[in-house]
Amino acid sequence: MRNLILSAVFATAGLIGGLAQAAEPEAGKQYVELSNPVPVSKPGKIEVVELFWYGCPHCYQFEPTITPWAKKLPDDVNFVRVPAMFGGVWNVHGQLFIALEAMGVEAKVHDAVFAAIHKEGKKLADEDEMADFLADQGVDKEAFLKTFNSFGVKSQMEKDKKLAMAYQITGVPTMVVNGKYRFDLGTAGGPEQTLKLADFLIEKERAAR
Repeated sequence: MRNLILSAVFATAGLIGGLAQAAEPEAGKQYVELSNPVPVSKPGKIEVVELFWYGCPHCYQFEPTITPWAKKLPDDVNFVRVPAMFGGVWNVHGQLFIALEAMGVEAKVHDAVFAAIHKEGKKLADEDEMADFLADQGVDKEAFLKTFNSFGVKSQMEKDKKLAMAYQITGVPTMVVNGKYRFDLGTAGGPEQTLKLADFLIEKERAAR
């Protein structure tokens, strides 16, 4: 009887150990390791990129999870949002985001833009509609229109398009850690698991220094 109990204990311990070992994320399963790493924007820091689109419902649903997480990241981690631009309204919304960043007001109106599209049914698909909406949020209308159509914003759009191509993304939301590891809600297993995976890869990069 004692031997049976011990066998059961060892079997259970072995099963738990096996599950714990299997739980560690693996390249090719929960994430993809890019064959050509992409340079980070701030050398010396571990970069976490979220590629998103204002019109994406999954990105909107991910916001309440990723935003508080990003605010608590340590000083050696640089969190960056990059708009994915696959043409059409994707590009217009990407231009909107970049213009808001250039004006230094993106953090102030980011949630409002998402809510306008997904809760209020606004398209925000042309610059006049955007300018009118942003004016209600306290953003100077003329300053926005000038920035939206500026050379600097259009140049940044081209850079972000090339960045998304280098990351080889096919949809959003997608995350990339340190220009090396790409994953999304589907491969990671959900919003919370996505951020746990990000934490794992951040620590992996930190340990490799």
